[in-house]
Amino acid sequence: MEQWVITELQRSSAYPEPTGAVQLLQTHISLLFVTDTFVYKVKKPVDFGFLDFTTLDRRRFYCDEEVRLNRRLCPDTYLGVVEVRETAHGAAFYGEGRIIDYAVKMKRLPAERMLDRLLRENKVDAGDMRRIALTIAEFHQNAERGKEIDHFGSIEAIRLNWEENFHQALEFVTISLAKQDLMVIREWGNRFLADHADLFTDRVAGGFIRDCDGDIHPENICLTGQVCIFDCIEFNSRFRYGDTAADIAFLLMELDFNDRSLLADIFLNAYTDATGDQGSRRVLDFYKVYRAFVRGKVESFKLSDPQIPAKEKEGARGKAVRYFRLARGYVLRQKLPPTLFITCGLMGSGKSTLARELAFELGMTRISSDEVRKEIANIPPDEHRGDDYGTGIYARSFNEATYGALLARSEKHLLEGRSIIVDATFRKNSDRRKFRALAARHTVPFIIIRTDCPERVIKQRLEERINNREEISDGRWELFHRQRDEFEPPDGSEEKVIVADCSLPILDAVDGVLKGMELL
Repeated sequence: MEQWVITELQRSSAYPEPTGAVQLLQTHISLLFVTDTFVYKVKKPVDFGFLDFTTLDRRRFYCDEEVRLNRRLCPDTYLGVVEVRETAHGAAFYGEGRIIDYAVKMKRLPAERMLDRLLRENKVDAGDMRRIALTIAEFHQNAERGKEIDHFGSIEAIRLNWEENFHQALEFVTISLAKQDLMVIREWGNRFLADHADLFTDRVAGGFIRDCDGDIHPENICLTGQVCIFDCIEFNSRFRYGDTAADIAFLLMELDFNDRSLLADIFLNAYTDATGDQGSRRVLDFYKVYRAFVRGKVESFKLSDPQIPAKEKEGARGKAVRYFRLARGYVLRQKLPPTLFITCGLMGSGKSTLARELAFELGMTRISSDEVRKEIANIPPDEHRGDDYGTGIYARSFNEATYGALLARSEKHLLEGRSIIVDATFRKNSDRRKFRALAARHTVPFIIIRTDCPERVIKQRLEERINNREEISDGRWELFHRQRDEFEPPDGSEEKVIVADCSLPILDAVDGVLKGMELL
């Protein structure tokens, strides 16, 4: 679509119904014109190989397909296909002039009820996830199947999709995807297909290859009176035909991406209870790697789109990097037995940032001494305290209570067979010994991550924290030297200790830790 058309379609007069304003949103394949009550979705004339919207007839066909297919899960939202016409007053979605393009017309869904927004605002509960799970379960059980569709559950078809992704991602190596990460993911995927061919054969035989949605993620789910799941894959049936496990893997991966793995567990339990498909669990990791990689690729496509502003491109690059890292993380988790990690380092040395990123990539729970300490004291997490060193909630008795609670919570996770990382200073050898003993009792590996950082960088970080309401730590530069003087660094008798250079960019620091663990 030419720029003059895009500009004119942002005028309120271009619409058949009254609207106060028009907002333009973009994906790598669509332009969305959002009015007060409706959304008009126009397909960009692009060809990515797996989709081809380069002709007017193709765009009309796929607009019709989009309406037909999305009415399965969101029947009242998709109103039909409308023309974009060249009128005497400019481009518009009405009139009798020459047809310039076509658009899918939809009711505008309430933004405040979109799942991605609800997740950001911590407004999603177990009941919501069960509702979504039951909606998808019913859809899958009634979805079309047959010999043609079964083919897309074969090793041959699955490998084709994987290899296409890897090929299309090559142009983004060093931009949003590390070359080493591409190799790790590709080798793991090929090995999984070779070693577990029977799993995929069983999925076909069990009738789990269906005409699915193909694009179930939080941005495409609206929780109103009923669950509305919209914007399925219409442009290529081989991305929609597939294992029902691959369909739910998209949402499960996105919940992991948004640090909502507990909600993912609730969804999966409800889904498998409703469908009886316990076998899906055996292939979910494989499909979550695939889904995360696809999302990284799709975000990267935006970097080559001249119509997307530079600021949006930078945001897209950051998301792409994170999706690719998550895909790699799913792979690395296969090598990691349940493990107890603790951080060990001075205030401002990067413990929390490092622990948070490691927990994300390796699928671990992170528990923070800062959070637990304030919880014990019944203080809001974002309330900053001006206590002097060793006083108030940092007195010896509070320290003992905090580390005791951290120890108890760590044991709970280890009993459940899950890895955990404890984000705390651990300045005393005696505290580290208690956690080492806990790991020994449960016969799991124990790893100390010693965070190292120059004092000038620590000073800068601590000073930047002062007015940061999102920062939970009460660490301040005037307290630093007292803590440093008391610090008991790990010695040669403490194994295993990995030193993390936290003056580096966070992803480089994480890679250093992963190499120290021999996961990379």
